[in-house]
Amino acid sequence: MRAEKVALGRRLFYDKRLSENGTLACASCHLQKLGFASGVPTHVGAHGEPGLRTPMPLANVAYLPSYTWANPQLTTLEKQMLIPMFSDQPVELGMGGQEKALFARLSDDPCYARLFRVAFPEAKGAITLSTVTKAIASFERTLLSFDSPYDHSLHGDKTALSPAAQRGEALFFGEKLECSHCHNGLNLTDNIRAANMPFPETGFHNTGLYNEDGKGAYPASDHGLRTVTGNAEDEGKFRTESLRNVALTGPYMHDGSIATLHDVLAAHYSKGGRSATGPHGENPLRDQFIEPFDISEAEIADVIAFLNSLTDQSFITNPAFSDPGKTCPLALPSASPSGKGAQ
Repeated sequence: MRAEKVALGRRLFYDKRLSENGTLACASCHLQKLGFASGVPTHVGAHGEPGLRTPMPLANVAYLPSYTWANPQLTTLEKQMLIPMFSDQPVELGMGGQEKALFARLSDDPCYARLFRVAFPEAKGAITLSTVTKAIASFERTLLSFDSPYDHSLHGDKTALSPAAQRGEALFFGEKLECSHCHNGLNLTDNIRAANMPFPETGFHNTGLYNEDGKGAYPASDHGLRTVTGNAEDEGKFRTESLRNVALTGPYMHDGSIATLHDVLAAHYSKGGRSATGPHGENPLRDQFIEPFDISEAEIADVIAFLNSLTDQSFITNPAFSDPGKTCPLALPSASPSGKGAQ
């Protein structure tokens, strides 16, 4: 984590030359104004092929123990980004088998030649898969979001939350809704890794979104964690999403199949999982904490007011996270970037 690597990674993150046909960048699926989420259920890849899952937001990814919706083996950002760059099921950036072409494109740019030399002097500025992924990961680890009204409230500002948001907070962390069993801690998820922890915490859960056969099956296109582990009990399990900036990061669930926070509460969780209202009923494999509850429209409005308080305006407008444009910087910062705990 050096400022020079971050500056290089930021430029690469927004560069469409990382896709086969120059149509997509990392930022195409991770928009700053949306908390680095996509705003669509699934994002079309470089070949026009729709994606399988909704792109995940990137706030505070430095603290996650694994990446993507359902692969606990992808434990670093460097490993994760190989999926969108090179996968063909489905094609995303479409660079599979095009590594040499990618490095040639970047090498032909005098700005990149200079930036890689400054960022990776130990590699003599070599443009390789290692240096490209390390640079992008360095930038992504600076995407820290801890300046929402909720954060101000945690630090003692009694005026930070509206009365409605305070009522929603009590509901969210109360036993009636059970939200905080999975959405807790500094990132409001049960997936966390930090330097002072003896081991990371991981959470993958079946929320009862589908029940295709009465036995708990999810659609054949995506069995969740089971696809990786091969274990039948992992059917329909997906990683708990962070709720940071959640009002901006819809549509919701792994496949973007729920459009609004109101429907997440009213049509899914309050029913004990959306499948409960379908022809096969409640999913028998759903997590033990996914139980139906009664909730009024007024209470839903209060919970949504609390969830809105998780929006960090400084995060979505921070110029340090924005597209740097095509101008090559004449000078790079020499100090390490700020961001406690993100090394």
